[in-house]
Amino acid sequence: MAYLKLVGGADSGQTWELTGPRCVLGRHPDCDISIDHLDASRHHAQLVLVGGDFFLEDLHSRNGTWLNGQRVAGRQKLSEGDSIRISESVFEFSRASSGRAPKATTSVLIEYPEGPSEVRAVVPGDASSSRRPGRPASLLEAEINATWEITRSLRGILAMDEAFPQILDTLFKIFPAAERGFIVFRGEDGAVVPRWLKVRDAGGGREVQISTTIVNRVMDSQQAVLSADAAGDFRFRGSQSLSEVAIRSVMCAPLIDADGRSFGALEIDTVTDRGRFNEESLHVLVAVAAQASMAFDHARLYETALRQRDTVRDLELADQIQRSFLPVSPPQVAGYRFFDYYRPASYVGGDFYNYLSLPDGRLAVVVADVVVHGLAAAMLTSKFATEVRYQLLTAGRPGEAVSRLNRALSETIGESHFITLVLVMLHPESGNMTLVNAGHPAPILFQPGGRNADIGTEESGFPLGVVNDTVYEECSVQVPPGGVVMVYTDGIKDAMNAEKQVYGLSRLRRLVEAASGDPLPIGQRIVDDVRQFIGSHPPADDMCLVCFQRE
Repeated sequence: MAYLKLVGGADSGQTWELTGPRCVLGRHPDCDISIDHLDASRHHAQLVLVGGDFFLEDLHSRNGTWLNGQRVAGRQKLSEGDSIRISESVFEFSRASSGRAPKATTSVLIEYPEGPSEVRAVVPGDASSSRRPGRPASLLEAEINATWEITRSLRGILAMDEAFPQILDTLFKIFPAAERGFIVFRGEDGAVVPRWLKVRDAGGGREVQISTTIVNRVMDSQQAVLSADAAGDFRFRGSQSLSEVAIRSVMCAPLIDADGRSFGALEIDTVTDRGRFNEESLHVLVAVAAQASMAFDHARLYETALRQRDTVRDLELADQIQRSFLPVSPPQVAGYRFFDYYRPASYVGGDFYNYLSLPDGRLAVVVADVVVHGLAAAMLTSKFATEVRYQLLTAGRPGEAVSRLNRALSETIGESHFITLVLVMLHPESGNMTLVNAGHPAPILFQPGGRNADIGTEESGFPLGVVNDTVYEECSVQVPPGGVVMVYTDGIKDAMNAEKQVYGLSRLRRLVEAASGDPLPIGQRIVDDVRQFIGSHPPADDMCLVCFQRE
């Protein structure tokens, strides 16, 4: 069986069993799982069962479906613990109804000063512990009651700063003898870091000391420890902190995450002869520690989802900013037809294209590849778009405009960043075209009759931002009637499929040679062929294509 559990958003904790071959998620009432958010599509996504495996597929939703922080393209296979986000709702996929399968077993080692005895307990999630024959009914009842009390108190709580103090409060209700309780985490450097503390009687403002001897032993061994008299326990002799605190009865259990790693410990103790803990108490504490570990996993997943949501919103905003610099539609130029296509590989791509009509009647066609992604791409693209427009309107020649553009960008662009560019300056009436190339793939001129040639390979210079004082050369070409000019970024020719095969420039040339001269079907045929070639394999780079034909 497989399950989908809501771990982020309204009604968190709700679980659905995936019983059929198809499960649809969306805003429409007829969906198998309803998502009550306005930015969720009516039929947003679906899970399909194929050959024993479940696959996630976006149903052409407006705002996309996200798997482990990546936008879903095509069908993607689901694995244990995968996180699925749709709008504000975050789901966890699992093959077990209780969530992730347990990955570790805790040994509860009970040692009294008189001598050791050992019992076994299992990290909650393994029902065999509660079914083990011969367990006292009182012990089983105590564990069930403690687990229920913790579960009830944590209902609806996802933040760790709310969940863990609540756990300590509940422990003090369960164990009237407890005088101190604390939860520690293990820091990145391995040091014990106290996070939450509770003292039953804190009058007088006395300092509370924690013995790292016990918690380090518990975390390292993943064994819960009970001592009826810690001060006289032979295991902890030589511990200065224990001597100073004069702990009497103590029990401590490890906190273990879903990956089987100890991330902390939960301890309660007494410093007077008020009472002593016993074996039954320790079993209860192990059950509570398991609930605390699950609360940690859920809180961590929730905090990760919140961070991802904020990141996604930032990236979506950056994508909107970047797209605002792209043309809304191809230019309307008498005697010419245009086609353009742009697809980023991720949220925010680095490819850029634009058209600029100059006062003297010339048309500038700019295609560029900003070699950086994410927010940095959006910021650099906005500067580049503004700067290239200014230089084209103020410089006398295309080569001069690109040289000045390079100097302006070199002052602000990062050392590891650069921009490749092709500038095509078209004189529509004569069909003459002046081209400047800054480290970009060479444009291709397809002439009637099937002949084609790369343009401006010898005149190509460094990418923008590499060498500050580069002087860029110009290349002049006559576009014959019926000729098609194609400018593209390397995401087209370097597109790769699931078998690691590269689309290649030769396939691109053959496709254009076999097509008609109209740039609209040519461009669309290229786009469709590249998409079919890569299939469901996510694109490794942004793709941009501009084609125009002189009629």
